[in-house]
Parts: sequence; structure tokens; C-alpha cells
Amino acid sequence: MAGQTQAPKQTKYDVVIVGGAIMGSSTAWFLSDNKDFNGSVLVVDRDLTFEACSTAHTNSCMRQQFSSDLNVRISQFAADFVKNIRTYMGGDERVPELSIRNFGYMYFADNEGFADVLRESQAVQVAAGAGTEILNAAEIKKRYPFYQVDDIVAGSINTVDEGFWDGAAVFDWWNRQSRERGVEYVENEVVAITKNAGGTQVESITLKSGEVIACGQLVNASGPRAVETARMAGVELPVEPRKRYTWIFKADQPLDQDLPLTIDPSGVHVRENGGGTYQAGGHDYEKPDLAVGYDDYQMDYSLWETQIWPIVATRIPQFEAVKITAEWAGHYAMNTFDHNAIMGPHTKVENFISLSGFSGHGLQQSPAMGRGTAEWLTYGEYRTLDLTPFNYARIPENRPIIEKAVI
Repeated sequence: MAGQTQAPKQTKYDVVIVGGAIMGSSTAWFLSDNKDFNGSVLVVDRDLTFEACSTAHTNSCMRQQFSSDLNVRISQFAADFVKNIRTYMGGDERVPELSIRNFGYMYFADNEGFADVLRESQAVQVAAGAGTEILNAAEIKKRYPFYQVDDIVAGSINTVDEGFWDGAAVFDWWNRQSRERGVEYVENEVVAITKNAGGTQVESITLKSGEVIACGQLVNASGPRAVETARMAGVELPVEPRKRYTWIFKADQPLDQDLPLTIDPSGVHVRENGGGTYQAGGHDYEKPDLAVGYDDYQMDYSLWETQIWPIVATRIPQFEAVKITAEWAGHYAMNTFDHNAIMGPHTKVENFISLSGFSGHGLQQSPAMGRGTAEWLTYGEYRTLDLTPFNYARIPENRPIIEKAVI
């Protein structure tokens, strides 16, 4: 925890949000922006500097290349929000004008089975209005001559509203405007959750500093720690922290055009970073399902040489000679059930609202998911995108969402 614990100003709030990073702040902002919501909101986070959260370690990209229509539309709203953030924020001239650096995503298939998956997903994406194209190896080589594609059957590329965006700026303004509109943020930690006698409602939370705070509804937006928050309410979530690594490097022979975020069949990905630098990402592919400690951000310096760089340099031979300029480790809040968001009310603890398990694509989904959660808290239903398929109920009912485009 960054500093001393802070006590809330009140002893009761209509909504308590546990976790103030990108999902918690998105929900808080959309509540504050909803004219039909006039309740009180408390956001509790262990560290209001947010230096060690998943949001601070994100690669901040967005894509529409998903295999499910709903995930495509969620990202389309994110793109619209980013490009029109000042309008969404009431024309506040302090809010920067943002854009998306559209270098696109390139998915590679090295077998006909995955090529068919790309083709099926492209049909879904195009039907939703995305600009995705399927290219064969010759077409890829003509458009992007720097790739080695001898083993590639097909590629999927979209350069419309796919690429890098300033997630830190969006997060900052959600946080800032929420506070200005009366949302209260405190640096503290929830150590207990008390339910009613029937176990159907959360009645209060207990903070590390000793205060007991009554709440009308509780939102679990605590990222990889969501399982610990849930257990205090007697709820089990299939969420665990998985380590993901990022490397920034400079190439002796820079490319003469933008590099799409390229997803190699191995799972390693690499993209344009600007200024002659590039960004690669991946994990320990020899231990792909290894959960880690919540505070484990230890960098494994051997992975670059042994697993990541050989794949990057094989796929893009101009990257044979590179120099690492920065590297770090972050966490996915991995939903081990189906790698998709877990949101909405619990089936038994009715006012315990989940917002977790985004499995690496949370930042780009935060506008739609925060808006949807705010709608649920206000109306008891989703009013824009119907996000019901992501509700917690699918887990005990064993109804996984099959999303084939998880990086």
C-alpha cells in the first residue's frame, strides 16, 4: 500500500466499488454521468497511485478481431469513446483530443484449421461493420514485405480502429471527473464482507483501518485479486493472476512502414511502438498455466533470449539485430473458465456485482463494461449493449463463452 489508510467520509454508500483501476473508475465515471443515478459511490483501493495494478502494466491496444459479435461491438464502442472522449465528457476543454494509432492487428495461421477459424471470425467481424480482410501468404508478402511467411497459410488484418490508444489518459480522466462529480476514493483495503442472515445480500464491508461501511450494492473490480474479494462474500470466482511480459526494443534495421500487432502462431506478439522502436509480448510458453503471487512482478530475463526473440527474428528477419531498451512484467486477471469477463450479479448474493476476469483484453473493453455495469446498478438491466452473456450465472450453469481470439 502506497500510504496510510484513509477513512471514508460516510458510514453508508449506495454503491461500493472494490478496486479503483480501469474497471472500477470506468464504472464510477459512468455512474456519475448517468442522470438517472443520484446515489453515493465509494471506491476503495489498496494503492491510489495504481503503480502495481494491471492497468499500469498494459500494452494499451484495441482490436475488433474477435470471434463473437458481442466482443466486436464492445471494442467498437471503445473506439468511438476514445475518438470522441471530449464530447463524452461534456465538452470539457481540459480533456485531450485522443485518437487510435491504426497499425492494425495481423493474425497468422500456419494450418488450414486455424485459417478456417480466421475466415469464420472475419465473417462475424464484417457483419458487425469491421474492416477485416483475409490475405493469403503472397498477399501478405506484397503488402508487408518484411514478414517471413513460408509457413503461413493465411492472415487476418484490420487497420480500422485497431492499434494503440492512450489508455492512461482515459483512465486519468475517468478518475478525475468522477472525483469532481462526488465519487469518493479512499486508499484502504476491504478485509471482510458481511451479509444478511439469509446470505442473499451484502450488508457492509469492513476496512483494514477498522471502519464498517454499509452498502447498497458492491462491485468487485479488484482485478487479479477478485477471487479474494469474492471469497469474503462466500463467492468463488475462477480468476487468478497470470504473468505476462513486455519488451521494448530498437532494431538495427528499422522497418520502413508500420508494423501491425502481429500474433505469431506461437502466441508471441510484436507491434509498432514508434520512434524506431517496437514492442513484443508473451509469457513462459513452457509453463503457460502457471498462476503467480499477486505481488509477483519479477522479470524473467531469460525468456527473451530463449523463447521470444528467436520467434520474432524468424518471423521478421530485420529484427535479427535488436537492443532491448525497456522490459516489465504485468498480470492478466485470467478467467480460467472461459477467458472472458465475469460481470453482473451473483446468483445467490444478489447485490454482489462482478467485474473481473478479463484475461488480457480488459483495457479495450473498459468503456463498454463500465457503462454496462453502471446501467445494471442504476436500472437492474443493460440499456445499451446487452452484456447478459457475460453474467456470473453462466459459470455455475457451465455455459462458457467460446471466444477463439484470445491472445
